[in-house]
Amino acid sequence: MSSPIRAEDVEAAAVLLHDLLDPTPLQPSARHSTATGAHVLLKREDLQPVRSYKLRGAYTLIARLSPEQRAKGVVAASAGNHAQGVAYACARLGVQARIYLPRTTPRQKRDRVAALGGEHVEVVVGGDVYDDAAASALRHARESGATVVPAFDHVDTMAGQGTVAREVVEQLGRAPDVVLVPVGGGGLLGGMATWFAEHHPATRVVGIEPSGAASMSAALEAGRPVAIGDVDPFVDGAAVREVGALTYAAVSATDAPVHSIAEGAVAVEMLALYQTEGIVTEPAGSLATAALAAIDLDELGIAPGSTVVAVVSGGNNDVSRYAEVVEKALVHQGRKHYFLVDFPQEPGALRRFLDEVLGPDDDIALFEYVKRSNRETGPALVGVELGAPEDLDPLLRRMEASPVRIERIRPSSPLFRFIQ
Repeated sequence: MSSPIRAEDVEAAAVLLHDLLDPTPLQPSARHSTATGAHVLLKREDLQPVRSYKLRGAYTLIARLSPEQRAKGVVAASAGNHAQGVAYACARLGVQARIYLPRTTPRQKRDRVAALGGEHVEVVVGGDVYDDAAASALRHARESGATVVPAFDHVDTMAGQGTVAREVVEQLGRAPDVVLVPVGGGGLLGGMATWFAEHHPATRVVGIEPSGAASMSAALEAGRPVAIGDVDPFVDGAAVREVGALTYAAVSATDAPVHSIAEGAVAVEMLALYQTEGIVTEPAGSLATAALAAIDLDELGIAPGSTVVAVVSGGNNDVSRYAEVVEKALVHQGRKHYFLVDFPQEPGALRRFLDEVLGPDDDIALFEYVKRSNRETGPALVGVELGAPEDLDPLLRRMEASPVRIERIRPSSPLFRFIQ
């Protein structure tokens, strides 16, 4: 399949963006370099004026509109980051915009869109995922004549986002061995992989997407874009049900491999970036770096001593989400578990559970008890945080030996969704 985008499109976009954006830092990561044996650098797109790379594509497309198109305004759909790029570009270029956001968009992102766009932007919130917002944007475009500014599925959008690749090589002074790129709709991967394929074909460009929204992997397997089923909204910046026809064609033409990782691994990396490097990312911003611990290095093509660049794609995280992030991280690491415990309704039942079942480093993180006065037992939902993952087996053995009826709630259980 031929690609709809060429490296020369990326070069032209770089010229257009030259006076608008300063290069984002390319910073060494001591933590990941030590863990992998490679020379790992972080491309800090979270430090853009809108705290994500999305500004590159949005501005490139809007700046190229004719005066007639600008007069009719633009419309966009976004999970938040693209919306901020559109808002920033419209405020700079004096273009009116209507922007549709899914309800899962964090409050912080909604507020930033309104602040960046000011009087030039109208924000409309509705739909559960990005694809719902995109459908609303298309309807508005048909009715109003406004130009749609796609978050990923447009040559100009991909070209602008692809300038990250060119910038990396300029800063490094040479091409890296491996580049890890987060994937939602595929615009960043399509643009970067195309540029590297033409200018530095030896560089291995790898896409990383969340397992709960693995739409690019599904498209590559099917040979065309396909709509996947339920989408996990945790990695909201990459929660796309179906990739675009153009982005699929660009990625497919470069043969860039795409891997998916669990949302829990993303949560673990978000906390590590914050606690070790002092970097605040949103879930999608941690996709690429999370792959360094979640995926076998041989699969990524990373050898000891190689130079690896991981794109930190966004930093628009609502601080109120950190409780959810910590929860997902603990569950993924095997340190947080939930149980249904049927306690006898008699004095000392809870004390015996604490003394005889829980280990010395185990902690009750959740306890919800429903007392049934007309029954001999009463159920309780108990969340246990372990001192270490390997403490689980001894805990389960003590539970099995206990006279109290205890049922483990596994993450695969539908009931687990109500807990998280």
